[in-house]
Amino acid sequence: MRPIVAQLVGQLRTPFVSDNNRLAAKLKHEGIRAGEIIAYRAWRVMAPRWLGDDWLRSVYMRDYVWLPDEPASGEVKTHGIYSFRDAIRSEAEYSYGYGADGDRLLLFGKVKIWGEVVEHEAGYRSQFGKIVSLDYGDPELLEKFRKIYRVH
Repeated sequence: MRPIVAQLVGQLRTPFVSDNNRLAAKLKHEGIRAGEIIAYRAWRVMAPRWLGDDWLRSVYMRDYVWLPDEPASGEVKTHGIYSFRDAIRSEAEYSYGYGADGDRLLLFGKVKIWGEVVEHEAGYRSQFGKIVSLDYGDPELLEKFRKIYRVH
């Protein structure tokens, strides 16, 4: 009886690991292969006065640009391409507030993801992603970026 109690106490004393990157690095591939997954995410639009380019950017990785003719990519064990299982349609749903420089222009839509994919409680972290559609946001910006990224 004593060893079982000691094991339980030892487990309770083990600190909860909240570092998702460390957890992802330890994941064993289960051999399951799937096709593309359709998920949802947001992109940040830079106001012309800052950079002046016509590309969508990651919301939290400020320097990451989603190029129109190339898939986005990232190392799944460190950061990867994040997306949500359920549609997000607003800044409130995305839990995004003003950035340090006051930028708050977001567009929302669908992304297809593939490669290595880690499933999380609310969505995914994938190796590759490509914009499929831009669905919510400022109507003028939606029209502009739908043309640039050749999506609907």
